[in-house]
Amino acid sequence: MSARSSLTVVLAAGEGTRMRSNRPKVLHEIAGQSMLAHVLSAAPQGDGAGLAVVIGPHHEAVVGEIKRLRPDAKIFVQSERLGTAHAVLAAREAIAAGADELVVAFGDTPLISAETFARMRAALQGGAALAVLGFRAADPTGYGRLLIEGGQLTSIREHADASAEERKVTLCNAGVMAFDGRKALEILDRIGNANAKSEYYLVDAVGIVRQQGGEAVVIETGEDEVRGINTKAQLAEAESVMQARLRRAALDAGVTLIAPDTVYLAADTTFGQDVTIEPFVVFGPGVSIADGAVIHSFCHIVQCSIGRNAQVGPYARIRPGTSLGDGAKIGNFVEAKASTLGAGVKVNHLSYIGDTEIGPNTNVGAGTITCNYDGFGKHKTTIGKGVFVGTNSSLVAPIKIGDGAYIGSGSVITRDVPADAMAVERSTQNNREGGATRYRELKTRGKKKDG
Repeated sequence: MSARSSLTVVLAAGEGTRMRSNRPKVLHEIAGQSMLAHVLSAAPQGDGAGLAVVIGPHHEAVVGEIKRLRPDAKIFVQSERLGTAHAVLAAREAIAAGADELVVAFGDTPLISAETFARMRAALQGGAALAVLGFRAADPTGYGRLLIEGGQLTSIREHADASAEERKVTLCNAGVMAFDGRKALEILDRIGNANAKSEYYLVDAVGIVRQQGGEAVVIETGEDEVRGINTKAQLAEAESVMQARLRRAALDAGVTLIAPDTVYLAADTTFGQDVTIEPFVVFGPGVSIADGAVIHSFCHIVQCSIGRNAQVGPYARIRPGTSLGDGAKIGNFVEAKASTLGAGVKVNHLSYIGDTEIGPNTNVGAGTITCNYDGFGKHKTTIGKGVFVGTNSSLVAPIKIGDGAYIGSGSVITRDVPADAMAVERSTQNNREGGATRYRELKTRGKKKDG
């Protein structure tokens, strides 16, 4: 298989008007990634695997996403919407380069797998000129039916054109196709538009292959894998399917999910061994969790790494750019952003840690705030190893706290603190003897006593 070249053409020109959104349809996200990203990830990769994406006019955001994901991809614009075959031929230049195999996929089917693409390509290597992806629909109404005789696909009959007998067929067209690359352009160019809408339909390729004496076959997959997304409701349904997949994969890898249905994972979340995730945790993109870590309930975690045996939460928010060392602890109502916490660091309660580097075995007391923003820019706080920061302290960045230093509770620290120094910044306490008695007398003077 590796010796054969392939070209995948992804059709991503849809406006997605039924999404009722200003965002192009294929950029809506499932499990922290755009639908298009999921499809491109599943498409054939490696040497000899080309990629072309057909987009609509003025889809600059889609162009940006393609370049971010696959800088090698060729991008083509379908200026008029004249059917699926017309959309594929927008990538004529790439198809004409003559890859051994041409795979046509859709940018709004994010649940399709690399294994399915591989099975379709294998059918071509077995001698088929065309492989069509099919599924057994629970309710086939509206889908084109795949009609098979003698083990070969003879035609794709649209629902409106199907006879009563043909409508009993539950094997339906998923739209995804794979062509013998040597014959693909000839087949596509022969597709006409003699139909009610004067459009060029990819389904007509089956009849042309048959006329040429070629073999057309069906590769069958599950209905969930080929869900097309056209509405927010369908997007939510696909999210549910994807989350079930990701949770199952995590469980199979040895992760303990106390209540799996309450945990939301990103497609790229990675786990070590013996990780425990409590209920109601959300993982955004870019999270890696090392062996033995525990994530307590009600945490939101994005773009960070969590070290071995670290603990997070409950009720913690970990924002992008944060790294927790081995055995570090972030507790309840703590937020960390763009910060590095060394091994054994404890930030157990009610704190904000932003743009901060903390050395190993430092303890940050409850209510501590790193004041990183001056209204114009962000500034860094550096805290050494073995530091004790007392409760309710404010560290005004830019600032450095040396190794082994102590910060007295309630301090507002605005200057660097040397190693092993004790810094206390608060006003002198003034105890006025009898002051409370005099205050009460003042406030109650002239008022009748109750009763």
